[in-house]
Amino acid sequence: MTDKRYEAVTLAEIEDSKGWAPIRKHLDVQSFGINAWTVGKAGESIIPEHDETPSGHEELYVVTVGHAVFTVDGEEVDAPAGTVVYVGDPGAKRGASAKKAGTTVLAVGGRPGDAYQPRAWEANAEVPALFDAGQHEKAKELLTKSLGKYEDNAGILYNLACANALLGETDEAFEHLKAALEGHPAYKESARDDPDFESIRDDARFADLVGAA
Repeated sequence: MTDKRYEAVTLAEIEDSKGWAPIRKHLDVQSFGINAWTVGKAGESIIPEHDETPSGHEELYVVTVGHAVFTVDGEEVDAPAGTVVYVGDPGAKRGASAKKAGTTVLAVGGRPGDAYQPRAWEANAEVPALFDAGQHEKAKELLTKSLGKYEDNAGILYNLACANALLGETDEAFEHLKAALEGHPAYKESARDDPDFESIRDDARFADLVGAA
């Protein structure tokens, strides 16, 4: 965010290689979540199937360019440009695919009645590519800077533990993994078979934290 009282940006300027334009993060929007996705080919998934049970968010989607097909709780919704799809129930499964190349969907969300707090997925979304490229130190730096910025810190801590393990920082890996599991015990199942923890798997502390594989 700049010191100016407004900021203007095109989606193309902030879009990553996978078509995600992280509007909320780029502009540091504080009162609601807002992002956009664009796909290059017809038939591609543009909104992966998911629900918002963990966040409690209601979501509103706007097809700004192209043509999409949404599926909400098993029901298809044809959505050409200009269509607005509102999913008020956080537990409803929703997703969308593109019927035309270059389709763009804008998504806005938040939890009714509560002050908005961003979710950690927007930071974690950058991590897999860094891990795949062997840029573990850069991933660690990104995750460390993200600590405390999101209401669901456990995912940040889990990936930070992975980065620590890959960098040979054993004590730090256990510290962050323990904190991640305290916030989200279900990560135990993921951790048991996660190849990122190969360097610490034989340490007795690993079994103490996640149990036997």
